[in-house]
Amino acid sequence: MRVIDEDGKQLGVLSKDEALGLARQRELDLVEISPNADPPVCKIVDWGKFNYQRTKQLQKNRKQAKTLEMKQIRFGLKIGVHDLTIKMRQAAKFLEAGHKVKVTLVYRGREQAHREIGYQLAQRIIEDFGDTIIVDQQPQLAGKQLNFVIRSSGKKPVSISKEEGEDNA
Repeated sequence: MRVIDEDGKQLGVLSKDEALGLARQRELDLVEISPNADPPVCKIVDWGKFNYQRTKQLQKNRKQAKTLEMKQIRFGLKIGVHDLTIKMRQAAKFLEAGHKVKVTLVYRGREQAHREIGYQLAQRIIEDFGDTIIVDQQPQLAGKQLNFVIRSSGKKPVSISKEEGEDNA
């Protein structure tokens, strides 16, 4: 097995007995670092200190790992242009933060007789975002809701302006 001392210096390839004898002589422990390597790599360290540092590193990695959430935006079919723009701006913020966004269009009452309106609105939303998004789940009708999931494609998002879609009358 390849042996490394407490300072990180390689001591070379030693037998198990030689490595254990060296560790006892220095009043430290022999820890197998990489068992799958050829030959296996072992390190002479203080086990308590080594275990503490490894635990701290795992905690640090867990803190730094970004957990992605699924954000949801809901609205009805009769949503106004300005309200839709506000909701799309909020969705853009979620996408920039790296979250997936589930867009839910809610059908109320007799709106269910005109399901194509919801699909048209969904298509409009997807087209407004353009190539800055990827549609993970195509628009799907589930009961009284039309759902689809989008995520950022990594391209720079087009800013959704306040005036978009409004008439200058």
